[in-house]
Amino acid sequence: MEIILKEDIVNLGFTNDIVTVKNGYARNYLFPKKLAIPATESNKKILAETIKQRSRKLEKMRTDALSIGERLDNITVNMSVKATDEGKIYGSVTNINVAEALKAQHDIDIDRKKIQIQGDHIKELGQYKATVALHKDVKVEFNINVINEA
Repeated sequence: MEIILKEDIVNLGFTNDIVTVKNGYARNYLFPKKLAIPATESNKKILAETIKQRSRKLEKMRTDALSIGERLDNITVNMSVKATDEGKIYGSVTNINVAEALKAQHDIDIDRKKIQIQGDHIKELGQYKATVALHKDVKVEFNINVINEA
């Protein structure tokens, strides 16, 4: 079934993308949560007009995302956590913790849902990479350094 996304959905697409999904996923999850609408001819025409009107706004969003991406590129976020002698963390480091650390250390405010850590969460001390999808065309990778709280 072809649908038009109303919000960014990880591993599926971005707002106003036309994507194909299984019927049950669309009817039982995306439509009730108002995350998507069916891609009928009339909805496609409305989408085309909406995209045409928002082109200036989208270009500004893209340039803002590029400027944030330049700031994020090749930075390291240091996470100080409690850990055992073997390097196992008590709990885990998630995208919520990384978003808070980005705000505190580098004054960059990013929605936690846009941050993807390799392996979803971190359970051991060490160096990790995270990816941020700032815009449809702008994805930036940065480093996370998880160290023991001394």
